[in-house]
Amino acid sequence: MTSGILLLDKPLGLSSNAALQRVRYAFGRIKGGHTGSLDPLATGMLPLCLGEATKVAGDLLEGRKSYLFTARLGARTATGDAEGPVVETADVPADAHARLLAVAASLLGSSQQVPPMYSALKRDGQPLYALARQGLEVERAPRTIELQTLELLSHDNGDWQWRVECSKGTYIRVLAEDMARAIGSCAHLVALRREYVEPFQGHPLVTLEQVLEAPQSVTLLSADAALPQLPQITVPLVSVGRLRQGQAVQLSGVRETGRARLYAPDGLFLGLGELTEGGLLRPRRLFNDLTAHLT
Repeated sequence: MTSGILLLDKPLGLSSNAALQRVRYAFGRIKGGHTGSLDPLATGMLPLCLGEATKVAGDLLEGRKSYLFTARLGARTATGDAEGPVVETADVPADAHARLLAVAASLLGSSQQVPPMYSALKRDGQPLYALARQGLEVERAPRTIELQTLELLSHDNGDWQWRVECSKGTYIRVLAEDMARAIGSCAHLVALRREYVEPFQGHPLVTLEQVLEAPQSVTLLSADAALPQLPQITVPLVSVGRLRQGQAVQLSGVRETGRARLYAPDGLFLGLGELTEGGLLRPRRLFNDLTAHLT
């Protein structure tokens, strides 16, 4: 069984789920999940967890992300991007450059953001985008987001390109609209690319064409590549079997507490466990196939 993390360069015009399903079928209809949706308009890094690696997908959802985005000032659309009809127009101030730089500086750190109606968030079991397509709008509670960097890269004829590093849950469409509103104008996205999802900054991406043409030649990352922030614990061989049976084991000389990556003496990644004071290790999420996720 194939297991591992595929860093897909999601192509333009394809939903995250559609991209995932094509990859799954290319690998023989294995189970899989994506971490952090990208709109069809967006391109860039879409981590896909395949096989047993789906057990670490939740950790990837928590990571910081970096985007390149281009906002077109002077027009707002129903969807916040180029796919929707224009619903508002406004003049662009002559001093937009200086004012946008000031707004960008003010947004660094923590702030509140109201999610858009065109999103996959659900209300009474229905995704908000389905309600929006019916012409309905419901109240959305603001969320706390955090921007680590927000840098203007270029601007030309009303199009402003930015790079942002941000926390999970940040809607770039809303960020562009809020920035434009702060200078008395409006905006929508015309381009969006995700550069990386933490902890995969700088890792090469695989195109969908590469996967479909020769899936056997595609290199997958081991599932533990998603967990560098967790301490690494080597479990004595005599204790591996007990862990696999769901039993806690006692380790000597271990000071860490909390979640940890577990490895067999030969370096094989076993899964996740939780350490308590005194060196008691409890299994939390172990892999079913111990040979499936070697790089």
